[in-house]
Amino acid sequence: MKYRKEILNNIIYINIIYIFFTAYTFTSTIKKDFIKGVDISMLKQLEDNGAKFYDEKGIEKDCIEILKEHGVNWIRIRTWVNPVDKTGNLLGGGNNNKETTIKLAKKIKSKQLKYLLDFHYSDFWSDPGKQYKPKEWENLKGKKLEKKVYEYTKDMILSLKAQNALPDMVQIGNEVNGGMLWPDGKTWKQGKEKIGGYNGFVKLLKAGIKAVKDIDKKIKIMIHLSDGGNNKLYRTVFDELIKRKVEFDIIGISFYPYWHGTFNELTENLSDISKRYKKDVIVVETAYAYTLENGDSLPNIFGKTEERKVGYIASVEGQKQVIKKLMDIIYNVPNNRGKGFFYWGAEWIPIKNSGWKIGEGNAWENQAMFDFNGKALETLNIFKENP
Repeated sequence: MKYRKEILNNIIYINIIYIFFTAYTFTSTIKKDFIKGVDISMLKQLEDNGAKFYDEKGIEKDCIEILKEHGVNWIRIRTWVNPVDKTGNLLGGGNNNKETTIKLAKKIKSKQLKYLLDFHYSDFWSDPGKQYKPKEWENLKGKKLEKKVYEYTKDMILSLKAQNALPDMVQIGNEVNGGMLWPDGKTWKQGKEKIGGYNGFVKLLKAGIKAVKDIDKKIKIMIHLSDGGNNKLYRTVFDELIKRKVEFDIIGISFYPYWHGTFNELTENLSDISKRYKKDVIVVETAYAYTLENGDSLPNIFGKTEERKVGYIASVEGQKQVIKKLMDIIYNVPNNRGKGFFYWGAEWIPIKNSGWKIGEGNAWENQAMFDFNGKALETLNIFKENP
């Protein structure tokens, strides 16, 4: 009897150790793969205009190196078709043409980091309120426009491949709540305009996706919407895309807590869409202010109104708390579907001639992760932490 009891206790003890070891190994694997990224699409223009970056000790270093040292494991960069005005001058906002994209991509890969390439399919900013065709594509419609999307996407991916700088993930369109390449790929109607609707939108999406997959089937495909707390929007759009058999891997979400709903609404949306569509989810844009001070002459987007709305003080500690809360929400999406996040504009410090567009200042510098002089904020240490 005594020996049976000892044997039973040993079995129970071994089982407990096994369960603990298995859980620890599983958790460690998840945390290792969890994306803790930043969007630094302004970096080349900033550096071209003299920006310098420093670690917390005040030692000057490469910006990406500082980010990596603090635990950043992915980078996101946007790309535009031909960001120039009518006279051929660059528009600013990062000047993210093909040349800039390749230079940034090569630099990221040289640091042994993965990156997400964000195709806007425009010459300048695309978002839910505007999805303008590139100037050179304005007269293209139907099959000709689809062909152009395919050729342009394929050319960019091939060019990156030739430089040993293939992206690890690709966005087909940016914040495509209402489609892209309007009006051909527009899904909501204004007045009597003729639009392509979801059928037109999906044909353009599929052209871009095919171009990527024809080069490298391992590259993950993301479809990205804004308004991360709006579950009705996500169900509306992705129901239509799934019905039309759009093949993609990841749902990308923009969630700025002062614009896009509450943290509870984000939590509910991520849980619902990951289950409904059996897709991984990534919050691909987010940010929060570390100060209410202004670093240049252009008023900032984030002020006292935004601070009151969210309820976190605009401070380094407040910035950290918001990111930590977001990490926890994403990490706890059911079935390990929450794959991580990207912080937008982490590098966007106030540097002359490096604003939203040429001749305009920076409205974002109080939400960066470096102070106005380029010194790393203590906030960056949050990337070293596990959710």
